[in-house]
Amino acid sequence: MVNNGAEQIAMRGLLGTLNEALSGAIAPEWERAFWAAPRHAFLPEKVWVGDDLAVCTRSADPSAWLHTAYADGPVVTQINDGADPSNGERWPSSSASAPSIVIRMLTMLSVANGHRVLEIGTGTGWNAGLLSHRLGAGLVTTVEVDPALAAQAAASLKAVGLEPQVVTGDGAAGYAAGAPYDRVIATCSVRQVPRAWVEQTKPGGVILTPWESPWFCYGLLRLTVDGQGLASGWFSPHSAFMLMRNQRTDLRIYRDVVRDEHLPTESITRLSPWAVTGDDWAAQFAIGLQLRNVWRTWHNDPDVDGVASRLWLATTDAASWAAVDWDGRTDDRFTVWEHGPRRLWAAVEVAYQWWRSMGRPGPDRFGMTITPEGEHVAWLDRPEQRVPDLS
Repeated sequence: MVNNGAEQIAMRGLLGTLNEALSGAIAPEWERAFWAAPRHAFLPEKVWVGDDLAVCTRSADPSAWLHTAYADGPVVTQINDGADPSNGERWPSSSASAPSIVIRMLTMLSVANGHRVLEIGTGTGWNAGLLSHRLGAGLVTTVEVDPALAAQAAASLKAVGLEPQVVTGDGAAGYAAGAPYDRVIATCSVRQVPRAWVEQTKPGGVILTPWESPWFCYGLLRLTVDGQGLASGWFSPHSAFMLMRNQRTDLRIYRDVVRDEHLPTESITRLSPWAVTGDDWAAQFAIGLQLRNVWRTWHNDPDVDGVASRLWLATTDAASWAAVDWDGRTDDRFTVWEHGPRRLWAAVEVAYQWWRSMGRPGPDRFGMTITPEGEHVAWLDRPEQRVPDLS
């Protein structure tokens, strides 16, 4: 497990960082698990760091690799779904989550002795290792869609003497053979909570999953299952996880959305595009709950006269789009172009104004109910106060 002084020093340093980040000491059972399943034992030889995804290997630079393992940040452990980037484009497809969010989620899960847990998204196996030490490996099942990642995680778990059931398969289907579960935890974000998770959770059981809308990836959703097919609970801030693979949308503005023959309408807005895409995460979260099938992307310095930056919006079915242009000079007047059956920027303005009228609530004032029919109903403060559905 912990083999040398450098590893011990790094682990103690991270524990101190976590105690500060979480505003209190880690619970003793999780600290014991932390030592029994050290994070570095689950990271591969090669990882990618920084915004430019620079390669860091243990053999070439063991000091930098160990520093990466015990920093309180995510570590990219796979790019391009494991394929070689033939055209030079690289994007993260699997990562080890930041230790602080791992411990936060495990605390929120509120496991107790004897609980059976289903984990969706094995990744490196570290989270499954922590759960296995806390509960016993026989009570933990973890599902990973990528066969190579599943095999690597299983080997890492065996190496530290913890062997939960590692299943290769689609996490959206859960794992019916081991159901029912007291707890279901996902380490990937979802835009829709799969029905199988609700069906495989015991009455009174808990589902904890990162949340994402196409507009904004942020927040955790903690649901309690009632045994009648309904699940309901609150959001909390924290976290930005990679989206479950079978819920991805692969859309690009110029490849899939905008066409030369489109004739958009023109208008003017006073709402700054940065007000709904910038540092105000509460605003973005609320807009995403109202517009669950609208995504956006920035295009800086487009090759368009008089345009310094352009915000693109589009529906996930690519049927409607909008562009909001900033001329680089004025900060209270922006040109809007819209095409398709929906006026997307107008919808964003409505969503933003509703959020402001409700007192600018943060994610922890929102909740969601999933009905037996699979409808996802977002609400503010109480289930009776539904969030407008503008999708």
